[in-house]
Amino acid sequence: MKFNGFIAALLFAILLAWFLPNGPEVLPLKTITDIGIGFIFFFYGLKLSPTEFKAGFSNYKVHIIIQLTTFLIFPMLVLGFTPFFEGGTSSQLWLALFFLGALPSTVSSSIVMVSLAKGDIPTAIFNASLSGLIGIIATPVWMSLFMASSSDFEFGAVIQKLLIQIILPLAIGLFLQKYLGTLARKNSTKISFFDKSVIVLIVYASFSSAFSSELFTKVGLADLLKLSVLVTVLFFTIYFGLGLVSRWINFSTEDEITAKFCGTKKSLVHGSVMVKVIFGNSAANALYLLPIMLYHILQLLVIAIFAEGYRKREMENG
Repeated sequence: MKFNGFIAALLFAILLAWFLPNGPEVLPLKTITDIGIGFIFFFYGLKLSPTEFKAGFSNYKVHIIIQLTTFLIFPMLVLGFTPFFEGGTSSQLWLALFFLGALPSTVSSSIVMVSLAKGDIPTAIFNASLSGLIGIIATPVWMSLFMASSSDFEFGAVIQKLLIQIILPLAIGLFLQKYLGTLARKNSTKISFFDKSVIVLIVYASFSSAFSSELFTKVGLADLLKLSVLVTVLFFTIYFGLGLVSRWINFSTEDEITAKFCGTKKSLVHGSVMVKVIFGNSAANALYLLPIMLYHILQLLVIAIFAEGYRKREMENG
């Protein structure tokens, strides 16, 4: 397994937030991260290649399975976890886990892993891109079902933020895509570094607020272990469930790989952005980020191992 600088940066940000919970006051982190979110989706629109998007369009059975899994099966499974939480759906820990379940799939790592495992890359590109677009609306709508009465959630304010911080920059990026799209895709590594830098800042700001307000004094080791176990159960239930469904529908090996790899992924980028958009600068933001960070590390490690297994099998058969 290669060293993952992004995960290391996230862990360092949490450690720094613990030692410096008030942060460098000379930096207006809220303004920086708000602007950064806009640029993340502006670049997302620029990089969305119409050619690649169209190439995977026709494989509709795989698309339906992946999108249903991402936006319906995941949340429904998390609903089944409510008996494990005191307070049920009103528990902050359960809401944090449900937030994970309501998120869209990740783009870059889905495509990279599908490519490594010799899956259907055009289908992976289409689904990862479509998932990101659907998630802009689906994630807040899912959360509104359980947080409508919460002071942390005001649906009108969330929609306004969505329009200004996400949909408008995305629309501008899509409009300029035919002029600047090629340039953006050539510089995708630099753009990815920018995206991750904004996420690290959001994580730092969220955990700084959590440590300042002593949020984690209310979360015991037993709660963290429970969260870790449920996140792991969620991942493997979806992964092996998609394998069974893929074989039942008689998917090719390439389509099965794509369904399993794209259908299990959840986006830390979208999660970090949505935390800011939905909950603003709430001290509970760090709590909402915990499950997706645990899941992100798990999905990278496990999918990388499975992808390598598929790649070796392909080489042996070839």
